[in-house]
Amino acid sequence: MTEETTLENNSNQSEKQPKGLMTLFFSEMWERFCYYGMRTLLTLFLVKSLMMGDSEASLIYGAYTGLVYAAPILGGKMADRFLGYRYAVLLGAILMAIGEFIILGGSEHLMLIGMGALIIGNGYFKANISTIVGKLYKDNDPRRDSGFTIFYIGINIGALLATTVVAFVGETYGFKYGFGLAGIGMLAGLLIFWAGRANYAAAPGLEITEEGKKKILGPFNWVQVITVGSLALIPLCYILIQNNQWMDYILLTLFIGISISMIMAGINEDKQEGTAIWKDRMIALIIFMVINIAFWACFEQAGTSLTLFADRNVDRFIFGWEMPASMTQFFNPFFIIVFGSIFSVMWVKLAKIGKNPSIPMKFSFGIIQLALGFLVTQVGFQFVSESFQVPLLTLVFVYLLHTTGELFLSPIGLSMVTKLSPKKMAGTAMGAWFLSFAIANYVGGKIAAITGGHGGGEALSVEAGLDNYLSVFSTIGFVLIGIAILIAVLNNPIKKLMHGVE
Repeated sequence: MTEETTLENNSNQSEKQPKGLMTLFFSEMWERFCYYGMRTLLTLFLVKSLMMGDSEASLIYGAYTGLVYAAPILGGKMADRFLGYRYAVLLGAILMAIGEFIILGGSEHLMLIGMGALIIGNGYFKANISTIVGKLYKDNDPRRDSGFTIFYIGINIGALLATTVVAFVGETYGFKYGFGLAGIGMLAGLLIFWAGRANYAAAPGLEITEEGKKKILGPFNWVQVITVGSLALIPLCYILIQNNQWMDYILLTLFIGISISMIMAGINEDKQEGTAIWKDRMIALIIFMVINIAFWACFEQAGTSLTLFADRNVDRFIFGWEMPASMTQFFNPFFIIVFGSIFSVMWVKLAKIGKNPSIPMKFSFGIIQLALGFLVTQVGFQFVSESFQVPLLTLVFVYLLHTTGELFLSPIGLSMVTKLSPKKMAGTAMGAWFLSFAIANYVGGKIAAITGGHGGGEALSVEAGLDNYLSVFSTIGFVLIGIAILIAVLNNPIKKLMHGVE
């Protein structure tokens, strides 16, 4: 039986998801445990252990997370052309685990080396495991959005474990123990992905390509050279994180270059198929990338300004116990798990009755909710204590609205990329999508650098810091509302570019 026939038979099972989805679910869950375990502690580690100011810490955080999401451009291309999706994911998992354990050394230099390994590893893992999920489904399979939402729940179970267990252990017993737990989680993800490889074997493109097996350097083939070459990229990441101002030019150049590349690929696809749809779809995908940048640059304040806001200006005492500041990030994955399955069913039900909002409108609704989350801080300000702290419920409602907004946008975005892109460039398109996250995270670091005012100059008082946080959060909220309205106005022109993709 061919892979295509197996995939078709799997897809025709009424309402059942492909069995490979759960293997990928748990593999991604533990990889996200690793990534978010690192992320949830990073800003506080930089500020409290390495004694950096807010601005410096936020820019390092932004450069690191930006590179994490830029790396899938490389990972996607290498998998499409040489490595195949399975080998790429395995290589990524190994590099991420190594990176996490290097950070345990505790020094700034080892931290930056470990970050470099995490960045390159994530580049191979993240884009390609999402691509495998997409390839479990036939074209126009109505279960695809639901399947990606289920997959997204796995992501957030990993994030929930990271922002509770890793956050608590890291802040209570020492940051190195938190980072160590994150590394163990990555090893678990690696084991699950390898042990369950038969479950997702129906997905095309898993094997190392014929080109990847060709000799390129003496007795060494492309796969071997790429594997060793990946290690050589770690020092480059080290340099870029240290000199994060270079990222302005690098990310802008990458965005322009990949946009031109995608449009040209769409034109070539139209010529080969005798159609006039792929160029327009690539343009639509680029528009969604820009929208995605706006959303996530603000959403990703969770790891920087919102965590420092929680540390300084939020009353975190619950029945005599003070919640660690990094642990406040758990509200987002908790709400994802609570509401994720509801949204998964909701999209299917709405599609059946013809009431499913268009993708542009889903993005617009998501951004409005993100905006309202930031504006909630103004309500919390009405209940500020004498110590200039707002109630913990303020952050609960911030993250609740951010989460519902995320569910309108993020899992739908992953599914959308697999629909809008030609099959032969699925990995590259997914890499381009993660580039928008890269730019967003980097821009988010820049926003955070101006928010708290506790670095790069005289530190603000707690009172002045609170005023500054609330002012910036309100500005973000109003700008986002304007963006959401613009997307709604452009709904029909964007839909026209999508040529029937729902």
